[in-house]
Amino acid sequence: MISAAALATALALGVAQVTAHGGVLEYDIDGVTYKGFKAYNTPVGQSSIQREWDTYDPITDPTASYISCNTKGATLGSGQLSAQVEAGATVTAYWNTWPHTIGPVMVYMANCDGPCTSATPAALDWFKIEHAGLLSGDLPTGAWAQGALVAANSSWTTTIPAALAPGEYMLRHELLAIHTPNQAQFYPECAQLIVTGSGSAVPPAKYLVKLPGAYAASDPGVTLDVYAQPGVTNYTIPGPAVWKP
Repeated sequence: MISAAALATALALGVAQVTAHGGVLEYDIDGVTYKGFKAYNTPVGQSSIQREWDTYDPITDPTASYISCNTKGATLGSGQLSAQVEAGATVTAYWNTWPHTIGPVMVYMANCDGPCTSATPAALDWFKIEHAGLLSGDLPTGAWAQGALVAANSSWTTTIPAALAPGEYMLRHELLAIHTPNQAQFYPECAQLIVTGSGSAVPPAKYLVKLPGAYAASDPGVTLDVYAQPGVTNYTIPGPAVWKP
């Protein structure tokens, strides 16, 4: 039988693992708050605009089949919601108390070509609407986008392109933590949107990528040791260029 002390230690380690990394817990969309999926809980009875994700742990393989929307990315069935947002409005994603400050922040969208509840994330054509990496200084000691996220109460605010054509879209927030030498840690989260407005813009093919498919371990911004590069002030954010209609 496990002792009380051993059980307490195991529980403490479990809590440490859960809080060591993270995911998006809540969204503020043009002033309306939407709760995220509660990881480590059954999807039964949950309602969220977010697709299911089940662990705070990172994805370390940039070609993993679930890199698009985390370990599950599955619809919540009858509990799956979509948030209505007008093109040009802001979306703020609130992460758990994020512990990492080295690495880029990336935000993608994908047109579901119909109801997002019927869409498979890995089959969608994704385009970037925003990214930020090394903001100032050098790789090991400089200011990074993730540091800015931490300073903003573990949140990131982005704007839906004002000219974007209406439709149902998947919204994908992603943090790429690169504080561990040569071991990238991807944290993607997806939510469903219904975009309204009078825009007509759609991204050209050169901005579209598949996930998996957009990243490789050999990409200069994916596998690197920032601590071995003092004085280096350039960082290449992986994935496609940002689409700016």
